[in-house]
Amino acid sequence: MVRRGETVGLVGRNGSGKSTLLRMICGTLTPTSGSVTVAGRVAPILAIGTGFNPEFTGRENVLTNGAILGMSEAEIAARMDSIVAFADIGPFFDRPVKTYSSGMHARLAFAVAIHCEPEILVVDEILAVGDEAFTRKCFARMEHLKRSGCTVLFASHSPNLIVELCDRALLLEGGRIALEGSPSDVARAYVSMLA
Repeated sequence: MVRRGETVGLVGRNGSGKSTLLRMICGTLTPTSGSVTVAGRVAPILAIGTGFNPEFTGRENVLTNGAILGMSEAEIAARMDSIVAFADIGPFFDRPVKTYSSGMHARLAFAVAIHCEPEILVVDEILAVGDEAFTRKCFARMEHLKRSGCTVLFASHSPNLIVELCDRALLLEGGRIALEGSPSDVARAYVSMLA
């Protein structure tokens, strides 16, 4: 169980089940057994370009993606300037997304997700493609969301980020929880597993 306002980190080798678990929480995959219960508005940032039409501009994708995340047209319009400023991709905002770098995709995806006022923010490794300044800006925004009661689920291959950002962590292996505990304990176990 994940509590409101908690930040839970997920670590594990590739194929351990991190992304699968997050996709089940977001409702894009259904479990083959068991169940997942989610209470709250979920804003997923799962993979670069997920939910974006490459032929649409960034602006057009914000309109579409914002609606998918549950924002009304009025909410999107009211937040558009803030989304543009947060993404900080300059003139590319009005160019087709297919011309974007992976970092620009990440910037746009994160900007839309955080502006839908989520109750649950799901971040799957996408911030690894951003530059250091943008990544720090994202972490600051995640802290702000957390203080306002937002739950954050954060998957990463970086033990340092898990320790820095999370209240609790899970080490996944083979689709199962191998360890649950403090971020530092889980990070140490993960590093040992990799060695």
